[in-house]
Amino acid sequence: MSALPPTTGIDEPVGVVDMDAVPGSPQRRGFMTLFVLSWFGIALLAGSINGAAIPKALAFLDDNTKAVNLSIVSAVGGVAVMIITPLFGRLSDRTMSRLGKRRPWILGGAVLGSAGIAVLAVSTSLWGFVLGWVVGQIGYGATNAAIHALLADQIPTRTRARVSAAVSAASALATIFGAAIVASLPNDQQWSWFAVPGAIAFVLCSLVYFRLHDIVRTERPEPWRWADVLSTYWLDPTKYRDFFWAWACRLLVTMSIVSVTTYLLFFIIDRLNVPKEQASGVLATVLVFFTGASIGTTILFGWLSDRTGRRKPIVWTSALLSAVGLIVAVCAPDLHIFIVALVIVGAAQGAFVSVDVALMTEVLPTFGDAGKDMGIVSLSYQLPQLLVPIAAVPLLAVGGAGDNYTALFTAAIVFGVAGALAVLPIKGVR
Repeated sequence: MSALPPTTGIDEPVGVVDMDAVPGSPQRRGFMTLFVLSWFGIALLAGSINGAAIPKALAFLDDNTKAVNLSIVSAVGGVAVMIITPLFGRLSDRTMSRLGKRRPWILGGAVLGSAGIAVLAVSTSLWGFVLGWVVGQIGYGATNAAIHALLADQIPTRTRARVSAAVSAASALATIFGAAIVASLPNDQQWSWFAVPGAIAFVLCSLVYFRLHDIVRTERPEPWRWADVLSTYWLDPTKYRDFFWAWACRLLVTMSIVSVTTYLLFFIIDRLNVPKEQASGVLATVLVFFTGASIGTTILFGWLSDRTGRRKPIVWTSALLSAVGLIVAVCAPDLHIFIVALVIVGAAQGAFVSVDVALMTEVLPTFGDAGKDMGIVSLSYQLPQLLVPIAAVPLLAVGGAGDNYTALFTAAIVFGVAGALAVLPIKGVR
């Protein structure tokens, strides 16, 4: 079982190839399960570290400055991952290792990312958390870029929405498990909040490395030029209009969700008046309801989208529904109403992610640059890690009487509505 040469069919536009055509070879039994689990591992790491462990550590470090400190950590980490993801994706496109194009980046990134998690585990200062998260983001950014590229390398178009639904459901479950893990660990053992999810992510990414029958590039790429570095981060929006609008939709909807999830623990502490010692457990409970709703709609609409061949109506409807849920959330007087709001948002988010990844892969320019182009796709949900914390600092300061979560959630609503409108001009996908 040998991989097709990289020149065989992979420079054709993705949208015009056969529905079953992919450049990679048929995979060994068990690959799809491990592929989904690798997404689970990366999502568990991101959700537990950035969504629970770092906020919890910063709350215990200095409760008065926790929101600003989290914005700094998230923003610097966001810059790092924004820079490296498309670059590593393009470098994986050019990789000529006997191990394949993607496998070296999957394992090497996980090793480096684990070193960053180790730094976080022992950090006792703001800049220690910044350093650890940057290293972790760089490492797992490489792993993430390679695994995302496998969607274009190995998954046929006709099943892509269902596979997207599976990985999205796995990612949603990972959010619950990540929050539950951090909540279940002792409050006086910070190292465990980082080491446990870090170890799980490393194992799951390593498993797909050993099972993947990767494409082995046999044709030497053209010499690397500095212009290639700059072009790594760019696709002409006038030439690839569908790609641009799909990218903009994903960016805006992700900004809407990140605006809420990044500061969710602090909202529970400050607005719902839950003691910080108990807040991690409440966060885990909220995420159970959020994720349960998300998984249900992910499976339903992933199947429906592949069955009908339609993506756009599901995307814009779900983005608008998410905005409705956020309106309920910002007005919630207590935890029970807030949970109802998060159920609405979760259901909308599940429908969105079930088809969004499939839609993005169907507007990619070529198979040959799938790693680079999927890296640009990744920017649409990584860039919010930079933009949201920057925007959150003045938004939370509105009024000057404590953190203003109403202003922050209002911005999230605006982002969601704008994301719904952005999908409408796409012409190449129904």
